[in-house]
Amino acid sequence: MRKLCVAVTVVLLGVTGCQGGVSGQAEPEGDSFVVKDGSRLRFRPVLTELPPGPPTGSAANRQSTDPAEQQAAAAALDCSPGPDPLDGRDDPALPLVGCDRVQGTKYVLGPAFLTGADISQAIARLDQQSGGAIIGLSFTDAGARTWSDWTAANVGKQVAMVLKSRVLTAPTIQSAITGGETQITGKFTLPEARQLARDIAGG
Repeated sequence: MRKLCVAVTVVLLGVTGCQGGVSGQAEPEGDSFVVKDGSRLRFRPVLTELPPGPPTGSAANRQSTDPAEQQAAAAALDCSPGPDPLDGRDDPALPLVGCDRVQGTKYVLGPAFLTGADISQAIARLDQQSGGAIIGLSFTDAGARTWSDWTAANVGKQVAMVLKSRVLTAPTIQSAITGGETQITGKFTLPEARQLARDIAGG
């Protein structure tokens, strides 16, 4: 799990004392990826996180609103590496049972509240203080307002960034994130950060 924390005006405060961080400012250096097709990415709240495990059968209704059916679908879901069988055909207005196909972690997710159309660009770069790789996201004006409101109301909860039904990352919100600029930090190598930024921008 990756964590998010926030600093409103000073970038360094976004990483002080945190394993992962989000700052209120993004620096332009690094590999920048412009969002060209915002329909591929969706932001969904994490309702439940389940550890990796072998599939128990065929995942039938992955978009049920019934909690028991959601748990059954999660248990049955095969999270082997590769494309998700839904391939982006999930209904954003309904819950989704999905997984991180790198880590194998399974998730029950709520309806989408943001899409890639609400992000203008994603940047991967090295943080000059920590030496670690980070991903910076720049939101549109409308996206920044929605993101600020959602993070303020969901401190301590996870948000999943979902590309074509596949969970890319599901960091934890540490505090309200305002200003339209977000930085995600974690135990990334620079190539991993570049790939995540590229995926968030739409692949």
